[in-house]
Amino acid sequence: MTAHIDIGRGPAGEAIGIDLAELLATRLLVQGNSGSGKSHLLRRLLEECAGQVQQIVIDPEGDFVTLADAFGHVVIDAGAYSPREIEELAARVRQHRASVVLALDELEVEAQIRCAALFLTALFDAPREHWYPALVVVDEAQMFAPAAAGEMNDETRRLTLAAMTNLMCRGRKRGLAGIVATQRLAKLAKNVAAQASNFLMGRTFLDIDMQRAADLLGMDRRQAERIRDLQRGQFLGLGPAISRRPVAVQVGAVRTAGRGGGQGLIPLPQAAEGAMEALLTDRLAEAAAGPQPVRRAPPPPPPRADLEEALTRPRDLPEVVRAADPLPAPTPPEPPAKRPAPVPATADGATPEDVIRDIAFAEGATYRPAASLFRDFAIRCRQAGIASAHIDIARFRRMFAHAVSGLDRLESEAQAAIAQAADGVDDDCLAPYLAILISAHGGHAMPDEDELGRLYGSASPSRVRRLLDHLERQGRIVVREDFGGERSITVPMLPAAA
Repeated sequence: MTAHIDIGRGPAGEAIGIDLAELLATRLLVQGNSGSGKSHLLRRLLEECAGQVQQIVIDPEGDFVTLADAFGHVVIDAGAYSPREIEELAARVRQHRASVVLALDELEVEAQIRCAALFLTALFDAPREHWYPALVVVDEAQMFAPAAAGEMNDETRRLTLAAMTNLMCRGRKRGLAGIVATQRLAKLAKNVAAQASNFLMGRTFLDIDMQRAADLLGMDRRQAERIRDLQRGQFLGLGPAISRRPVAVQVGAVRTAGRGGGQGLIPLPQAAEGAMEALLTDRLAEAAAGPQPVRRAPPPPPPRADLEEALTRPRDLPEVVRAADPLPAPTPPEPPAKRPAPVPATADGATPEDVIRDIAFAEGATYRPAASLFRDFAIRCRQAGIASAHIDIARFRRMFAHAVSGLDRLESEAQAAIAQAADGVDDDCLAPYLAILISAHGGHAMPDEDELGRLYGSASPSRVRRLLDHLERQGRIVVREDFGGERSITVPMLPAAA
């Protein structure tokens, strides 16, 4: 089956189209500076072939979600789903041949890149029986296939480059036809751009981008000046699905519009003298005193593993670290006090539990090595005349975790249920896990990342995330974290509070 879709008119008014069947086999690269009509061209192409082929749009700016109103595309709000759910959605998109728009505009830039990479990889990894033909449109492709390393994490860059390379290099056999659009050819990875056989080049002004565009179109340097003179909505097309020779095209009208602001001039509102100032300052102090809008903070840049390990390695380890233990020892952010404060010897009726509770309540106690805390415990017990020889360091660590997490302040029945649920948890993970169990048992909100870090003895967010991942792999908790940054923790099989 062949289908010829109309994208616009040539210099003499003739129709210029794209052979859809050929496009599915040869892929397309669109280039144009901001304001050149690149998104308008993509929208025209998608509208003209809607209903003839499955369409999958990676939309970092949320411009193409309006396709859902006229053509029935399913909009996937990436910020509402976890990474695993994004991958499962991609698999179902291929299975059911749904036309979708993956809207990434609610995410931070690096989260957008990682989400798109996971989605594209899951599309590529679909089982053979789901290899139906589909157009995969990636807008702002220079974000997802950068030519040079930027500020993004190395792991994220490898993931997104692999996903984009698979789409453009190996996607054809799986039915995936990549259409990548970029503002800067010089910023797009050459291995991705080189796999396209069809080109639509819009206006650009930088010499390096003009030269690359001219090379792809088979034009010499003198002819490359035409690219600078193109008007908004004008493109030079070349390729087996468009034309065997470079052809100019004025992109036609579209039926839907993006959600961005209008490009034309709009008359300013008319207001009497002083009325606009009054409108701006009316009840300003009251509005400023109200609740502040929630602003999503950008994620901190992930630290280099080797540097983080060097900076956070404890000076004296309390015991030999097991080779199979995936979690490093907690990190003290500041050196412990040289000398513990003595416990008065007149503390009648004091017990080892009281001493441990005093140590646990001291500021910064969780950041100190277990060996230092145990020495402090032994000295305090000797000063107070309390027998502590029956408590070794392993038992001390668990008693300390009970105290610092607040378990010993609960009723005995709740203590027994929670202690039983925590049986077998590694000592260095016990305090934060007990805090999670206590919150779940009482129906309270889960401890935030800072509180878990304090109980774990580390100020590193990446260590807290590895702690949660370790507990999840052991089946102790279930973590759901969406790309919007929201995290929820549930504890399976914990007895409910009475």
